[in-house]
Amino acid sequence: MEFPRQRLLVVSEELDEAELAALKFLSLEHVPMRKLEAIRKAQDFFEALQEKGMMEAGNLSFLKELLYRISRMDLLAAQLGCSREEMERELQIPGRARVSAYRYLLFQLSEDITEDELKSFKFLLGKELPKCRLNPKTTMLDIFIEMEKKGILGEDNLSILKSLCAEINISLLKRIEEYELNLLGEEEMLIIEEQRHSTGGPEAHTKWLASSVAPDSPGSWNESSQLEAYKMTSRPRGVCLILNNHNFAKAREAVPEPKNMKDRNGTDVDAAALRRVFSKLHFTIAEYRDLTAEEIRKTVNIYRCEDHKDKDCFVCCILSHGKKGIIYGVDGQEIPIQELTTSFTGQNCHSLAGKPKVFFVQACQGDACQKGVTIETDSGEQDSSVETDARFQLDCIPSEADFLLGMATLQDYVSYRSPRQGTWYIQALCQHLEYSCPRGEDILTILTAVNQEVSRKSCKPNAEKQMPQPSFTLRKKLIFPVN
Repeated sequence: MEFPRQRLLVVSEELDEAELAALKFLSLEHVPMRKLEAIRKAQDFFEALQEKGMMEAGNLSFLKELLYRISRMDLLAAQLGCSREEMERELQIPGRARVSAYRYLLFQLSEDITEDELKSFKFLLGKELPKCRLNPKTTMLDIFIEMEKKGILGEDNLSILKSLCAEINISLLKRIEEYELNLLGEEEMLIIEEQRHSTGGPEAHTKWLASSVAPDSPGSWNESSQLEAYKMTSRPRGVCLILNNHNFAKAREAVPEPKNMKDRNGTDVDAAALRRVFSKLHFTIAEYRDLTAEEIRKTVNIYRCEDHKDKDCFVCCILSHGKKGIIYGVDGQEIPIQELTTSFTGQNCHSLAGKPKVFFVQACQGDACQKGVTIETDSGEQDSSVETDARFQLDCIPSEADFLLGMATLQDYVSYRSPRQGTWYIQALCQHLEYSCPRGEDILTILTAVNQEVSRKSCKPNAEKQMPQPSFTLRKKLIFPVN
């Protein structure tokens, strides 16, 4: 079969420098490091794969996997005739994946690390790695390679990397722990589970086994706990309503202009994370994008009037600009958060009475911080004045029981959003939900961990901080089982 050189040429021309570096890194188990280090062009990389028998006429499976791993689905489909779904099915077959789980883990970690976190890694590794290898152009993949050369990182040698991640970003550590758990066999998992139940200690990192809990006995999640848990057994659990405001052109065009509001670049990264996590938690996802204030009211009213009697919970995630106690529609008009939460009280939504109503709000609540260079705020403001409005926390959440309101930030303060990686709060929230829900942790424990992670971050150049704040009138433990 003739080798598809023309298609490979197109692929090589489409790959940028960072993507080529990623492909080389993912191929380190198959092509010697010395040879890969000398490669500067994608065409030379393809030739190296051919020399090692990793790419042949009629067999481009490894190249397909590489493009899938770096999320170049466009090239995978257009040039190699393979879809995301086909690759997902293919890689589920034992032995088909050629990129090792270890190498893919490192690549995923490198994708999630921020510029500030990269600087922290360089600083902490200053005594371990040559200074010439830790220059401003050094990427996280470069650091991993240097650590491997030094012998302080390997498939069976993750301890130093784990200690670094524990210092810099706990969610990175949790990703490594999940990888380690996935390597364990079923028998080993059961042994660890038994040890966890017998000792009750936090050291036994394992997935929570749903089979150990009777489905209709919510009070038995933890034998030592005196608190009952909300029933959470319906399928689906309920609706997860996502109100995602990105384009604020209508607000900027308004006369008089209410706020000089920038578009919220990066919000779609948050929305995707929320969709992924709450789908895994068995919620029906309903996402609405770029709604005016009136459209938000109408949308909320639709779900207020919906019959939730066969559901156990309701979740609403709001991603927008805001100020104290307020979120904005894309037309720049204000909506009190209290108006939205109060719509779902037992009096206004009878079928949710006695059931948990959860709201996560990603929006600024003031302007007490200045903006960073590559980080934007979700205030929509262009000045740095501090508002002096009345306190909002007691008014935003209804006095009625069974509500949880998770705010991205404290009153008077901005919250931060990366145009590439999403907001600090929503990304931390989704990571901790994904990690902790399978372990049976309740939502308040999870939100405490989110507080800790977000509070550790800082926005350069003035090292501003962000502190989320949950408010609640929950009467029971709120736990989202994954099974």
